[in-house]
Amino acid sequence: MSPIDTLINSTIRPDVRAVAGYHVADASGFIKLDAMENPYHLPQHLREELGRRLADVALNRYPVASYASIKQRIQDKLGVPAGHDVILGNGSDELISILCMACAMQDRRATVVAPTPSFVMYQRSAQFAGMDYVGVPLKADLTLDLPAMLAAIAQHKPALVFLSYPNNPTGNLFAEDDIVAIIRALDGFGLAVVDEAYEPFAQQTFMHRLPEFNNLVVMRTVSKLGLAGIRLGYLSAAPQLLAEFDKVRPPYNINVLTQVAAEFALDHVEVLNQQAAALRAARADLTAALARIPGVEVFPSAANFILIRVPDSDDAHAKLLSHKVLVKNVSKMHSVLTNCLRITVSTPEENSTFLDAFAASQAA
Repeated sequence: MSPIDTLINSTIRPDVRAVAGYHVADASGFIKLDAMENPYHLPQHLREELGRRLADVALNRYPVASYASIKQRIQDKLGVPAGHDVILGNGSDELISILCMACAMQDRRATVVAPTPSFVMYQRSAQFAGMDYVGVPLKADLTLDLPAMLAAIAQHKPALVFLSYPNNPTGNLFAEDDIVAIIRALDGFGLAVVDEAYEPFAQQTFMHRLPEFNNLVVMRTVSKLGLAGIRLGYLSAAPQLLAEFDKVRPPYNINVLTQVAAEFALDHVEVLNQQAAALRAARADLTAALARIPGVEVFPSAANFILIRVPDSDDAHAKLLSHKVLVKNVSKMHSVLTNCLRITVSTPEENSTFLDAFAASQAA
């Protein structure tokens, strides 16, 4: 064994050494339909104005630690209930990590429960925080198995239950009554975290129900709205809970360029909302077109992506790559996703290019 291997084995946790890194495919030269990004830019006049504002940022100074101005815009523009504040994260990933770190007990192993398959960072963040993770499989039709979820809650008494709403990678919205049942089942010992990353495309939310449930946490990101590059997430909960989460948040975790860009975008949020509306319309068109291709099963989606099942996902994925179209092959994530591909909804031009390449791959 080499000296560096000896050093790693003696200093790095075995479970960290054993896990694979989070892989992001190189999309250079490809039509990129694998990461649920908004394909549209801001209009040119807004881009020019944003450039002027960013040029005036004091890069030599730390951010204002309270982030008061951007938090106020989020509260005013994005439906946060009166009396509820938000905390900010470097994307949803950091917020998930903050939640897990805040809830990981030192005297016993705390547990995270989530439906599976779902967003991979729920499990990773739980593991890295030293928590146990229990994944409850979805039904064969990709709907939530409520009896199994309630049984897992009763057995494990989890500190956190993550509920992606709509779910990634399946795209479906779990039934509202099922989520309420889970929130109530956790009352007194656990938090229900409703992850609304795709809320601009689902147009359904639990944000307005925060005053109803002390143990409800609602988490969102501006990434899917069209600002993936600035990495900004936010969550809201009862003020007493937020105060505890904020102790775990790193100081100055949102940089000044992100802050100014987000404030500017939220001042023009109607532009982003129009883009989301265009993507919802494109989702309907793309769903209908995919459903017309023989041998393709299309699952309902309330997100900005569509999950489909094909006869051979590896073959279809490879053929799309040969046409310089990048989608996500999720078939290895879980048995319920066998032969499934996830396709980001994009512009009419990119959707058309994808459909032509995909139809050719299925006909070959």
